[in-house]
Amino acid sequence: MRAGRCAVKWFVGGLLALSLGLGGVASAQTATPLVVEAALDREVVTPLLDAFRDAHPEIALDFRDRSTLEVDDLVASADPPPDVVISSAMPWQMARVNEGRARRLDSAEVRDWPAWAKWRNEVFGFTFEPIVMAYRLDLSRRMLPPTTHADLHTLLTTEREALSGRVTSYSPLGSGVGYTLFQQDARYTPRFWDLVAGMGGVEAQLENSTRAMLEGLSDGRYWLGYNLLGSYAMVWAQDHPEVIVQVPQDYALVLMRMAFVHRDAPHPAAAETFVDFLLSHAGQRVLAGETPLFSVRPDVIGPYTAQRLRDQVGERLYPIPLNASLLAFVDPQRRDAFLARWRREFTPDD
Repeated sequence: MRAGRCAVKWFVGGLLALSLGLGGVASAQTATPLVVEAALDREVVTPLLDAFRDAHPEIALDFRDRSTLEVDDLVASADPPPDVVISSAMPWQMARVNEGRARRLDSAEVRDWPAWAKWRNEVFGFTFEPIVMAYRLDLSRRMLPPTTHADLHTLLTTEREALSGRVTSYSPLGSGVGYTLFQQDARYTPRFWDLVAGMGGVEAQLENSTRAMLEGLSDGRYWLGYNLLGSYAMVWAQDHPEVIVQVPQDYALVLMRMAFVHRDAPHPAAAETFVDFLLSHAGQRVLAGETPLFSVRPDVIGPYTAQRLRDQVGERLYPIPLNASLLAFVDPQRRDAFLARWRREFTPDD
């Protein structure tokens, strides 16, 4: 993906053109090795990392981009542990914090952070990212692109032959965020299992990352993608005009990247400084103006803010709540039951 200033186009019922600036890489050399294990694409978050280095040149930053399940495993297995943990797999993050693996923070930024975006001053949701559909532009020459979940189900059942092998979504087995999103869909879509069966009927290809879905859309292997991270899809679309991003019009899930300082962080002071920056006006301003991660703070203005997204999507915006209810989603019995039904509906016996 190309760095520079350009326009990214996405749909919320109509086409919106939003500016996106991706800055260059800062070159600060510092003495304190701060390790951040993150399920967050480096190309997307580069402007924020650059801004942190500029603000804190005394702190060397080692940012490591991994999958959600890899990040979760490192919380417990890495020796030494990471200083800061960031992931979009919200139930897994909450479970690790509930195990006592997070350090409780007490700073002005933490105290002022919105109550709905933190838990026990230990873990913090610092982005506000819509979940989207995406399709190849030439799909519209063959069929009407979906704008709602009901539209998607209709396409899966009426265009089964044409879409066979050309639909993609997350694997709930291989991706923590994928599992989370499907669990949330089951809450809001009355015909959720019909939708799963429809994806199985077209032999949808399940991927472990939004990037893999986007690559498949661009190279023509896939025509339609479901439940992609909007932040990644919007960045991709700026350099790939063949990909159109659609925010669902009936309802749109929103997830937050959750960050915490590890209880046993080797460099706790630097780690707390980093998390404070994520929550600060300066850090949130970068998110709102230079990335499509969408800022949380209500006092920040820019094209990518939670308030702007709420203004455009309104009551159809359904943020995944950051509270103890997330723990139920990683309960082993509940997860096993959900995945067992997923397998039955996705691959029914003929």
